[in-house]
Amino acid sequence: MPKLLHARPPMDAEEKRQICKLAGARHAPADWIMRARIIVFSWRGLRTSAIAAKLGCHMQTVRERIERFNAEGLAGLGDRPGAGRKPRITELERGQLIALARSTPPGRPVRDEAGDLAADEEAGPAEWTLDSLTAAARAQGIVIARSQVRRILLKEKVRWRHTRSWTTSTDPDFAPKGPRSSPSTPTRRRPPRSSAPTSWGR
Repeated sequence: MPKLLHARPPMDAEEKRQICKLAGARHAPADWIMRARIIVFSWRGLRTSAIAAKLGCHMQTVRERIERFNAEGLAGLGDRPGAGRKPRITELERGQLIALARSTPPGRPVRDEAGDLAADEEAGPAEWTLDSLTAAARAQGIVIARSQVRRILLKEKVRWRHTRSWTTSTDPDFAPKGPRSSPSTPTRRRPPRSSAPTSWGR
């Protein structure tokens, strides 16, 4: 008799919220919705045969998705690299991703009205990278791969790296390093060349 297979319990409330939200979504990719429903049904105690009957798929499909979820978590609901098409996202989610890339990273210190540096989330990213943007998008419920994030931002010509540093001083006495001319330094003039003869005799 084959061993009963069940999805592991959610690691935290956030993981459970994301999977339940995806299972009830209407505009997410259909394959992701079905895989999320497999996990939710398994959490409710349904066996693989009952889940397969409800979703109209093969029992082996249910087993494979539960095993991948148990090993990889939310990422296990997606396709492996190179397998099949990439999941599509809606225009609303695309706009949310672009707005996220243009926003200030939560870990970047910014100056308040008193001139002090403070970050919204000290443990958050200080600069946006493809990895941190992907993680932040998934935290908002957007099911997306890193390669998709890069492709969308390049297509929309959105820069997610910021070259200007937040460490610029507001102190009026602060002077940046490097050579620069000072208006207070007098210009040294060369003495005029004498046109007088070197000999006084005739």
